[in-house]
Amino acid sequence: MAEAARKPAVKAVQESAEIAPLHARGPSPSTAEAPKAPPAAGATQNDSSTTGSDGDGSKPKGNDRRKKLLVVAGAIAAVVIFYYGLNWLFVGRYLVSTDNAYVGADMSIVAPRVSGYVANVSVPANAKVKAGDVLVTLDDGDYRLAVEQAAARLATQDASIERLQKQIVAAQAAVEQSKASLAATEADQRKADADFARTDQLTQNQFASKATYDAVRAARDRAQAMVLQARAAVAAADANHDVLKAQKTEAERTRRELEAVLAKAQRDLDATVIRAPFDGVIGNKSVQVGDYVSPGKRLLALVPLQGVYVDANFKETQLSSIQIGQKVKLILDADSANPLEGVVDSFAPASGALFSLLPPENATGNFTKIVQRLTVRVRVLKADERLLLPGLSVVATVDTRTTPKDKP
Repeated sequence: MAEAARKPAVKAVQESAEIAPLHARGPSPSTAEAPKAPPAAGATQNDSSTTGSDGDGSKPKGNDRRKKLLVVAGAIAAVVIFYYGLNWLFVGRYLVSTDNAYVGADMSIVAPRVSGYVANVSVPANAKVKAGDVLVTLDDGDYRLAVEQAAARLATQDASIERLQKQIVAAQAAVEQSKASLAATEADQRKADADFARTDQLTQNQFASKATYDAVRAARDRAQAMVLQARAAVAAADANHDVLKAQKTEAERTRRELEAVLAKAQRDLDATVIRAPFDGVIGNKSVQVGDYVSPGKRLLALVPLQGVYVDANFKETQLSSIQIGQKVKLILDADSANPLEGVVDSFAPASGALFSLLPPENATGNFTKIVQRLTVRVRVLKADERLLLPGLSVVATVDTRTTPKDKP
């Protein structure tokens, strides 16, 4: 029945489509009064049902869902903004952070003090060593010979000093002997003078002969000569004693020089064994057995992992609130899940630009202001030697609320 009702309706639509061009040209007498065919009841009902199903019936449901999503997203955004706002208000505004920070250490470049061929390398690369451990050994043949030669010369000088000491003792005895001889001759002179005085008196009184007078006077003259000779002998003995003492002093100075030569030779011999100056890890090893090395040549680097620190380069606009003693949070790129604790230790005396190879010259006409950075040394409180290695990148965050009480 529905199909029968649909056919007249379709036919009516086709007829109206054929008549439309005619209306465009103008109404004709035959068609102007033609009655229109009423639409079928079944067709009207179907059209209305089709319009109801394909129209705006689903739009309210979509709008409600979209509104709910917007409300939820807005609520989440408000909570996030509120959380981060509170975090900045109570925490974030007191934190000063930079990612221009690196782990550092006062590593030592190990180099020889003497030249020679490398006889042995005792440690491999990346090995841990203790202070005093042998790192490199040089051929010490020539240095041992130098020590033996210096020791022999020193022994010879010691023998010379001992000989001079004995000569000084003998010279001192000669001085004493000459003084004793002088005393004896002076006694003889006094007796001769007394004999001469008596004989002279007797001769004047005609009680002594001329021959006796001459003999006594000759004895007096000999006694005077013997005194002069004894005095000269004493002077000669004293002079010889002084000369020997001067020779001994000179020999002792020479001995001290030879001691210095021996000490240097021994020091050079000891320098053929290169030892670790402190605890650390071997790195950048560039020496092999058989290499000829000279003083100052770089052999290897020794890194003290116990004394590492962090150099954080903060902007000059961030320095006003940073003070020594404040706590620092350190996050290594190599281990970001385990932050470390540190303390602000010191400030560099000048910006990094002034310490560069070519410092900037701002007195020229072309000037561009650049924010400068100053190095802040951070002392690490507890560190893992496996991860806190010199040269690694760090994010340093200073908590300015942790200023020590004794600081302003």
